[in-house]
This record gives sequence, C-alpha cells and structure tokens, in this order.
Amino acid sequence: MVRKLFGTDGVRGTANTPPMTAQMAMALGAATGRYFRRERGGVHRVVIGKDTRLSGYMFENALTAGLTSTGMNVLLLGPVPTPAVGLLTPSMRADLGIMISASHNPSQDNGIKFFGPDGFKLSDEAESEIEALVEAGVEPSSADQIGRAQRIDDGRYRYQERVKSTFPAGMRLDGIKVVIDCANGAAYRAAPDVLWELGAEVIKIGVSPNGHNINEDCGSTQPRTAAETVVAHGADVGICLDGDADRVMIIDETGKVADGDQIMALMAARWAEEGRLRDGTLVATVMSNLGLERFMHSRGLTLERTNVGDRYVVEAMRHGGWNLGGEQSGHIVMTDYATTGDGLMAGLQFLAEMIRTGQPASHLANNFEPVPQLLRNVRYTAGQAPLDAENVKGAIAEAEVALIGKGRLLIRKSGTEPLIRVMAECEDESLLEQVIDSIVAEVRAAV
Repeated sequence: MVRKLFGTDGVRGTANTPPMTAQMAMALGAATGRYFRRERGGVHRVVIGKDTRLSGYMFENALTAGLTSTGMNVLLLGPVPTPAVGLLTPSMRADLGIMISASHNPSQDNGIKFFGPDGFKLSDEAESEIEALVEAGVEPSSADQIGRAQRIDDGRYRYQERVKSTFPAGMRLDGIKVVIDCANGAAYRAAPDVLWELGAEVIKIGVSPNGHNINEDCGSTQPRTAAETVVAHGADVGICLDGDADRVMIIDETGKVADGDQIMALMAARWAEEGRLRDGTLVATVMSNLGLERFMHSRGLTLERTNVGDRYVVEAMRHGGWNLGGEQSGHIVMTDYATTGDGLMAGLQFLAEMIRTGQPASHLANNFEPVPQLLRNVRYTAGQAPLDAENVKGAIAEAEVALIGKGRLLIRKSGTEPLIRVMAECEDESLLEQVIDSIVAEVRAAV
C-alpha cells in the first residue's frame, strides 16, 4: 500500500489544508480507535498531549470526537512535551497515545503522532493499517458504547518527576547558570521548573507562547537568540529545545552551538567508560557527520546508521538491543529512560557531566572535528517529483563520481516538509560547495 497520510513522523502539514483538517483528524481518531479496540474488550483509553499551536485546540477536539465515537475514553493532558506522551501512555495503561505537534515546523503547520500501548511510536505497518481504515471508513459504536473525555491536570508534573529521576541522585545544579530556550513550545513550563528544582540559576527565553510564535526566532532550529543570551548573562551553558521538546541543542559559555552529534559523542564515550553502552554501539542516522563515525571507531566503538527519523533510530535500537541513539538535529534517545527523544532529559545528562568533570561546556561539547558538511533545502509543491527529473539524476551522478574517495552525498525528500534535502560531506570545501551548488541548481530548475 502506498501511504498518502503518514510521513516519517505521523501525519503533518499546514493546518486547515489537507491532510491536516479537522475532518481528517476526526477520521484518524475513529480509525485509530477502531484499530486499537479490535483486539480485546473492556475499557479503552487514549492519552492526548499537544504543543502550543493555535490549531491544537481544533485537532484536540476533532480527535476526541473520532475516538469517543468508537468507544475510546480520552484523557487530555494539555500542553506537554512529546516524550511525556510516550511516558504516560503505558503509565496510565492506555491503549494509545497521541501527540498533536509539528515539532520544529512553523506555527501554521501541525501534526499528529501516534504511540502504542508500550509508549513507542507506531510501526509503518500499523500506520498503514490505520490509513486503510481511514480510506474504508469506520462504523461508529452504538450510542451506549460512546467513550468519555476528561482533563488530566497533573500530567506535566508526572513528566517532570520522571525527568528529574534520570539526574544522578544527590547531585545538584547549585552555582550553574543555565539559559533555557523553550521555543515558545510544549516545555515552556516543565523545562524551567525542572532546572530550578535541581538548583540551577535559570534564565528563561521562549516561554511566552501565544499560539503563533512557536519556533519563531527561537528554539533548537534558531538558537542565535539563546547564544546571545548566554554570552550577555555570562551563563555557563544554554539548552535549546524545539516546539515539542524532543530535540535539543547545547550552547557553550562562548555562544558556540553543539548539535546532536557532539552530544551523542560525549554520552557514548562516557557510557562506554562506565560499561553502560550496550554492545559498544551508538545508533544514528545517515545525516550524522562522518566525524562522529571516526570518533566512535577511534575508541573501538560502533556507529550503526539508519534512515532519517527518530522512529527509525528507535526501531533499530530495539531490534539490536542498544540503548543510546539519536540524530544530528538533536533527537537524543536513551531507552533506559524514555521511549522517544527527550531534549530536556538529554540536557540534564550534559549538565551532570559538567558537574562530574568540572569541565566547562566548551570542552564537553567539542568532542571531534566535524568533516565539512553542507546541507541545502529546495522547496517543491504537491505533485512535483524533482528527483525523477533527468537533469537532476545527471547532476547527482556527476557529483557522486566527483566525491569518490573524498566524501559522501545524500539526497532525500523530507518526511515532514515539502523539501528536497541536498547534503554532502567532503574535506575539500571548494569541491563540497561545487557539487552542492550544481545539484541544487538542477533541482530548482526541475521545480
């Protein structure tokens, strides 16, 4: 079956534009309700969280209508980070968890992410079956079997306590000045509270959501304001989350930004020293820098690569029995603690290493010298297939030949936005720019 709704992380798009309409959300609610009720009788629950986008109200209500129409009882968490849904779904013995968020995307976009009863994101196979139910239509339950909906007021606090429990017992953040950028998103209350409760001096930015300013000039995808704030306040470190707080970027005391690759390198090396890194293996995607791979190999450790998307990282981790993985974009997955990427939890691990070693953030966030990497995006419109164009194929083939023995090339469609992502790595920076420019020019010509 060719999937029309689901991408690499649920269903996503511009609000009030197909597929992200209230009608489709209600149909998805009914389909997932029917899918998860088919296996057994008894009481059925679904927990729903959301970020701070204005359209979240619309999708929350539409999903609730579809789910209750098939007999599911809905527990509404309100604004919480995505990892909170992964945590609370099994904790509350729910059949299903749903997060309404478009993560790092701008405010006009929104998305619907699904978690199974174990707290992990659904497989491609499960999503395909749900999509088939949407297309076929779902018969609603009888009037006496309609589900109920209720608000859960303490979901955020449950999540905060879980996050704090991953910080070393007895360790405090006294004397550490932390800038926390919450991207005007789902963690705008939880993240500053956790840091303050652990003893840090907290400087908050991106904590005034208005429904429209999520990820706007702030957060992990636009960390400049946070970097400037770190330097201006003489902070020890900055932690930048994205809109649903499943990504993180670290800013050192000089204002330099460290991405997910540097964070993973630090954690993998530390966990390996402690005998905690299972099979000496870190899982990352094809986007992670070649420098990370060299760093791992130099320590006798293994880097296992997957397709882009944190759900594919998690699937590989579960299949291989590994416990640490993530993405260059800042998803850090620690399955000893959580079922999905958790930016705040990863930030706490970095802070714990600062306390343990007494080293500044600039030392801990600079673990390897990255191979020069260039990534450019080209936007296209629905119905276009620029990668099928002959001129694009030719440009890619020429670039691959030019990079033989010198670097690597990765061309792909984004799974969350209508973008062609053109990425290459090469020690020769002039050649790197040349091959990227040639491909981007042909893709733009094709669109």
